[in-house]
Amino acid sequence: MRATFVLGRIAGVRVGVHWSVLFIFGIIAFGLARGRLPQTYPGRAWAVYWAAGVCTAVVFFASLLAHELAHAVVARRNGVEVDDIVLWLLGGAARLKSEASSPGRELRIAGVGPLVSLLLGGLFTLATWLLELASVSVIVREMAAWLAGINVLLAVFNALPAAPLDGGRLLRAFLWWRTGDRLRATAGATAAGRVLGWLLVVVGLVAFVRTNSFGGLWLALIGWFLITAATAEGRQAQLRSALAGVPVRDAMTPGPLTVPADTTVAGFLTDVRYRYRHSAFPVTEDGATVGLVTLDSARKVPEAGARSTTVADVMVPLSRTTVVEPDSPLADLLPRMEPGAEHRVLVVDHGRLVGIVSLSDVSRRVTWLMNAPGRRGGP
Repeated sequence: MRATFVLGRIAGVRVGVHWSVLFIFGIIAFGLARGRLPQTYPGRAWAVYWAAGVCTAVVFFASLLAHELAHAVVARRNGVEVDDIVLWLLGGAARLKSEASSPGRELRIAGVGPLVSLLLGGLFTLATWLLELASVSVIVREMAAWLAGINVLLAVFNALPAAPLDGGRLLRAFLWWRTGDRLRATAGATAAGRVLGWLLVVVGLVAFVRTNSFGGLWLALIGWFLITAATAEGRQAQLRSALAGVPVRDAMTPGPLTVPADTTVAGFLTDVRYRYRHSAFPVTEDGATVGLVTLDSARKVPEAGARSTTVADVMVPLSRTTVVEPDSPLADLLPRMEPGAEHRVLVVDHGRLVGIVSLSDVSRRVTWLMNAPGRRGGP
């Protein structure tokens, strides 16, 4: 999942936010401001409740960020590069560019997240006690108590032995160490994730039917997310196994047709070279690759402005495009790829554009490998 907007970098890791964060942020703030706080401590001004609710939601997401940053920092210390961290509807995700090279490193990377959440839960518990000793406002104490409870809950839930949770990574590390087979270990962890997911769906729906509580639907939604994420993770693990040892150059489309950055959108759309076969093209300026333009983005330009708007105005800049070298492992690139023409991967060799890769290119390569077992070279 890509970030809707980027907050910046923390400890060298790019941090972004998906628009769906606004939904859960609103639920937390509203639930505290209109529910828990006025019911527990009535008689305050509505502005006090809302200020407390919003502040608590902000600190909660800071706690999520600390959890994911811990994963990212430990991953880098164990030789695994981090793409970015994205906060979204159901929490956060640190996207890693590759996998851990040993069960021990997998254990360290996965285990640090729940530990940080548990530590935060302890710190907020201590803060609640100290605030009570200091006779600070009960609203502030309730904020600290809620944050203590939610962080402990986050630690416990993430430690459940089911992919894609941190506990699923811990289970995979154990199974990998026990069997010596990472693919089998992943299969075990993803199977556990699907079982837990279906259990949460059933429990959530039953709770909703019996109590008419929104919490039941929320639990079912989390369960459905676990099912889909665990299934996707299992499929990706199989693909990574099939692509082991295959370089990006074996899947890329070599020598892609490029578009000069100063080409007008009208010229781009009417040029017969760009009207067939491909839907995205690298953009160049003075011989250097500067971005990627898609036919869809160009077609969104109003006809009246197509002759004055250049390709550079509608392209995806190079800073937001995935760029790899031709000898990079294709298996490491796969987790970073997403559907859509705007997510094509540019292949650059010592500053020179040599190819472009899409998910369909990877799919064709996998199909060829499946039909030609034991072969890893070009057809």
